[in-house]
Amino acid sequence: MQLFNLGSRKAHIYDKVVSVAELAENHGAEAVLLKPEESAEIIRPFIGQLKLILLQFRSFKDGRAFTQARTLREYLGYKEEIRVEGHILPDQAEFLKRCGVDNVVLSSDADPAIWQERLKRFSFSYQSLLKGH
Repeated sequence: MQLFNLGSRKAHIYDKVVSVAELAENHGAEAVLLKPEESAEIIRPFIGQLKLILLQFRSFKDGRAFTQARTLREYLGYKEEIRVEGHILPDQAEFLKRCGVDNVVLSSDADPAIWQERLKRFSFSYQSLLKGH
């Protein structure tokens, strides 16, 4: 697994990432996979115990993970690591960062230099950046 860091939070490796359905049964779970069709609100009761929330892009055209990340940061006050995986393009790097994503799981053949270059592409944005990012 190759991780690309978008911001200031360092990625951590967790032994087990549970599904939302398993979260209630695993009281000590620190990492959860939130599928695109699941609302971020469903994990509200567990926000305080989670150290990693993993979001999925099944297609680069599916923007639900952007909404989930923004909801986690802005409305649920999640302060720990948000990581994304799946079909993501380097051109989405700045948008991911602006929504509060910390790290991207890259394919083994991806070039991190391209992702780094994409983060430097724009010197300003018309949208405000989330607090703390």
